[in-house]
Amino acid sequence: MNLFNYSLSAVVGVVVLASSWAWANEAAQDAAAPQHWKPSSLRVALTAMPTGDVVRGKALNTQLMCASCHGENGIAPTRNWPHTAGQKADYTYKMLLDYQSGLRSEDERSKLMLAAVEPMSDQDMADVAAYYASLSAHEVAAKAEPHAEAEKLVRRGDPARLITPCASCHGVRGQGGKAAAPALAGQSEKAFIRTMTLYKSGERNNDVNKAMAQFAAKLTAEEIQQLAAYYHMR
Repeated sequence: MNLFNYSLSAVVGVVVLASSWAWANEAAQDAAAPQHWKPSSLRVALTAMPTGDVVRGKALNTQLMCASCHGENGIAPTRNWPHTAGQKADYTYKMLLDYQSGLRSEDERSKLMLAAVEPMSDQDMADVAAYYASLSAHEVAAKAEPHAEAEKLVRRGDPARLITPCASCHGVRGQGGKAAAPALAGQSEKAFIRTMTLYKSGERNNDVNKAMAQFAAKLTAEEIQQLAAYYHMR
């Protein structure tokens, strides 16, 4: 082999090694990155969810400082945090998994939750979820009926904009539905608006097949506020 061929072979070898390293590094990063939910993967995760212990969940709610934001009885002391009383156990469990994996990291609140959930086991998460589900949903004082457009979006959606009815996933009364679709009845208006705005902007993306992001993207800011008022008084 002459010097030219030897040098060419060496260069090719370096390029191949570099490409292999880059591919391996990218693959490792992909493996470590939070995986977005698909119906099949969510079904597997929820099937594997341990049976929750309500009594232990109540104790963990205090011990792990969950109560400092969400309240001793699942009623948040301020409007900045969502109420958890009456929330579906599978939804709470999924949310805790999302925080723990880093799939939910859209704002400073999410970063606080990530730190809070980091030491929790699957059993811990199931127990806390069971405790919240055992509580009565937050009740709010009666007030004027929300805008009729909100009622229409909840019950019929808007076929012209390809918007499905909220009730198809979250129930007619906002009681929640299958596949970890959360209960919305009595939720804090501020928390609801923040959630929908994050979905609308694309900053929050832990929804299955980006269904909520697609829904929220078609709503106006006014419609989001109307829906927040609608569910708050359910």
